[in-house]
Amino acid sequence: MADKPQSGELFGVPYNFERPTLGRMFSSYWQPGERMIVEKPFGIGYTLNLANWRSWVALLVVGGLLYQESASESSAEYEEPADEPVEVVVDD
Repeated sequence: MADKPQSGELFGVPYNFERPTLGRMFSSYWQPGERMIVEKPFGIGYTLNLANWRSWVALLVVGGLLYQESASESSAEYEEPADEPVEVVVDD
């Protein structure tokens, strides 16, 4: 039986299942002069290039949105539920 390739592309999406090394991990996440999104060092798909300033902006935006979501969930816990009936007036 033929050996399956450890890395390549499938339908335009890169994959790499070779054993990751520290050097390959570092060189994959830090590629100065490259785009914001680069191939993953292990697995399927793409990841952020941390040498690109746009990646840090994206991480800050995502972090801010997660913080805002957790803050709104914690404030919603302290609100009393409205169990009383509500009167609705409709003008004809």
